[in-house]
Amino acid sequence: MAGGEREDALVMDSGEKRLNELGYKQELRREMTLFKTLAISFSTMTLFTGITPLYGSSLQYAGPAPLVWGWVVVSFFTWFVGIAMAEICSSFPAYAGSQVLQSIILLCTGTNTGGGYLAPRWLFLVMYIGLTLIWAVLNTFALEVIAFLDVISMWWQVIGGTVIVVMLPLVAKTTQPASYVFTHFQTAPDVTGISSSAYAVVLSFLVSQYSLYGYDAAAHLTEETKGADKNGPIAILSSIGIISVFGWAYILALTFSIQDFSYLYNPNNETAGTFVPAQILYDAFHGRYNSSVGAIVLLFVIWGSFFFGGLSITTSAARVVYALSRDRGVPLSSVWRRIHPRHKVPANAVWLCAAVCALLGLPILRINVVFTAITSIATIGWVGGYAVPIFARMVMREDDFRPGPFYLGRASRPVCLVAFLWICYTCSVFLLPTVYPIKMDTFNYAPIALSVVLGLIMLWWLLDARKWFKGPVRNIDEHNNGTV
Repeated sequence: MAGGEREDALVMDSGEKRLNELGYKQELRREMTLFKTLAISFSTMTLFTGITPLYGSSLQYAGPAPLVWGWVVVSFFTWFVGIAMAEICSSFPAYAGSQVLQSIILLCTGTNTGGGYLAPRWLFLVMYIGLTLIWAVLNTFALEVIAFLDVISMWWQVIGGTVIVVMLPLVAKTTQPASYVFTHFQTAPDVTGISSSAYAVVLSFLVSQYSLYGYDAAAHLTEETKGADKNGPIAILSSIGIISVFGWAYILALTFSIQDFSYLYNPNNETAGTFVPAQILYDAFHGRYNSSVGAIVLLFVIWGSFFFGGLSITTSAARVVYALSRDRGVPLSSVWRRIHPRHKVPANAVWLCAAVCALLGLPILRINVVFTAITSIATIGWVGGYAVPIFARMVMREDDFRPGPFYLGRASRPVCLVAFLWICYTCSVFLLPTVYPIKMDTFNYAPIALSVVLGLIMLWWLLDARKWFKGPVRNIDEHNNGTV
């Protein structure tokens, strides 16, 4: 071995070395530090993206107590999934943003009761697609640009979240007693059609289950992270910890600040009954100052979180498509695995994700329950994806597993079992109807969408893919002229 080669081997990043051992050459730039990886992972989860759009429906199902304590329960089980993913990582967007923007426009133009402008469906769709295109364009730049924006995102959410959590209860003229927030239970069968208390509680947990995922973005970026075998697990667990604390504080701030529960859902209120958190903010600031300016400012803080979150989710999704394409696991893999010659990012994969995202939004024009279907499909697809490596880790022989710096030892299988069962439960509840009676405009279309996707994949496998797809495709030998 020549002196230069010896020097390269000595300075090789531990993550790149592990990548080579798995049979892959380094193709993406490995420039991400621990903090930048944490920022992207944190931004993918986002503080407001999951809680804000589903807060109203979850509150309505069973009242404040199941919503508040549901976050604690889901956080507890999420740690099992996160720890299991962290060990594996050591070894190996969206619609609601347009909904927040719609509320901002409505309040800025005079509110629903003052002749304000409520964006129609076609404009709602334009905003949705516009955001998707912006995220795609930004993701075609070098990763350091995305990382910089995600660092801003992290501070935006931490500082902005702190401001909202502290300011909202202080501004509200009255606050709910602790007994109401932590113990009050009430169902709304006349609205939801659900009379079973147990079923209502299950559905009230959905906001927490939808919010507490996305932390595996750190795993998707391991090829671009320095010391990924150490920094990846740290980023995963740190993002879960931060979101668990801030998310619960945000839920508490909203719930303590409710002025009139029934008025939140009134279609004749200032936000047209379309967005409960926006109405809570409006009631607090208008009740105190007779002005909605403060509510609009905080809604901009929340909308910024959606913007940064969508950007990070696009980044993460593109890396998944790239990884699958490198193993020739998706149609036209040779197209989606191409790397931008200058920026060293999977630009084609980015635009594929953007196109799919835009197509998913088209039913907005006709169907009222699009968001329910999108959140269900997204959660099942994302969280369900965790189940595969966790199940494989649980059943594989310990001698066949090459642990990284983060290793659970004998605790690995019990942790993986709890994580796997929780994932199965989570995926199941997102397939349930959320409103009764079931009609065309209230039906949860997630089971149909999931069945179609899985059916097409199975058909593709039987007719074609099984003939040539053999699993991971090594490319390190070609790159090094036949030597590793």
